[in-house]
Order: sequence, then structure tokens, then C-alpha cells
Amino acid sequence: MRVLVAEDDVKMAGLLKRGLEEEGYAVDVARTGGEALWAGTENPYDAIVLDVMLPDLDGLEVCRQLRTANRWAPVLMLTARDAVIDRVAGLDVGADDYMAKPFSFSELLARLRALMRRGPRERPVVLTTGDLALDPATKRVTRGDVLIELTPKEFALLEYFLRHPGEVLSRTRLIEHVWDFAYEGDSNVVDVYVRYLREKVDRPFARRSIETVRGSGYRLREA
Repeated sequence: MRVLVAEDDVKMAGLLKRGLEEEGYAVDVARTGGEALWAGTENPYDAIVLDVMLPDLDGLEVCRQLRTANRWAPVLMLTARDAVIDRVAGLDVGADDYMAKPFSFSELLARLRALMRRGPRERPVVLTTGDLALDPATKRVTRGDVLIELTPKEFALLEYFLRHPGEVLSRTRLIEHVWDFAYEGDSNVVDVYVRYLREKVDRPFARRSIETVRGSGYRLREA
């Protein structure tokens, strides 16, 4: 298994490299954000250990750019900061796990093993189809360069469509995932909110992204 360690502290990088190699991993070390981005883009790693505080590009930006480039190796972020807002920032840019320094090396190994069992899978930071984009972290929706204002429920409905492009989604499924299992209101609520979405993300742009599938539900057309 091949691992990239992106760490600018020479002593820490050396400890991680030696410890991982003793466990049988092949390890590459990057000392800057630029080196980490190049290595992560060019090589098929099984996992990446990525320090947040790197020269030139910080770890958050490295992770964001790797995900934008469709590189889905699991990322374990390391940081000296343990504030909730820092952990949230790391997860929002596409990291899979987060550890604060100082940490137990045995725990780091366990977390890497868990991430590798999951394997690489797509988890884009921004959900897109064509020129329609939704950022779950910032709650921004755009069509091209135009910012679209949505209510929380409209946003949740569009996010679910974007996470399942091309799939026919029944009204029941949409209610269960966008509302909840205990929802007992009118099932027409889905039709109402789909109409709201169309009025905001489709009609002003002469698009028909959200299709009605007669007798089945709705589908977001893939670009």
C-alpha cells in the first residue's frame, strides 16, 4: 500500500515515514503544499496523510484541489489546531478524517487502515451538473455566474437531486430523505417544492434540468 505524507516538519515527517515503512507501507514525503498537490495528482496513492500547515499551499487548499482534479484517495488531515471550526473546514474541503497533534501513532495507523478499507470513492466538494453547482459547505447555489437564493428545504431537495443525477426518485423517497420518515403531511409537498426549484434554477435560464417521470417521480438530467 502506497501512502503520501505531506508534512513540512522534518522530524515529524521522518517519524511518520519510518513508522509507516515499518508497518509495510511504501511512503513518499512532500514538504510543501505544491509538492503534495503534484504528487497526489500524479500518483495513485492508497491514502494521504496531509498536514494543514504547509508552505505555499495549506493542506485545506491541497485537499480541495485534489478533489477538484478527481483524485479520491482517502485523506487523513493532521493539525496542531483542535478547534471544531478547523475540523469542519477540513471535512468540508473533502478530507475523510482529522487528527489533532500530538497524536498516538497506533491510532493514526488504525484510522489509515479504516480509510483504506473504504477505498477511493467520489465525494466532490461541490456538486455539479452542467453549469448548475451547489456547495454544501457554503450553502451557495449558482447557475453559471448567477447566484441563486434558495430556502433551506429547496436547497436540501436540490442537493439530494445532485447526489443522485440521472436516477428516478419517487415522491416517497424524496420525502424520506429531504423531510423525514415521520412526515405525515401532504405528499404533494414534493410537487410544490419541485415547482419552486424549477422556477429558480431552470426557467430563468431556459433549462429543463428536473424532469417529471410520469407515474414514478422526478429525475435530474445529467449534463
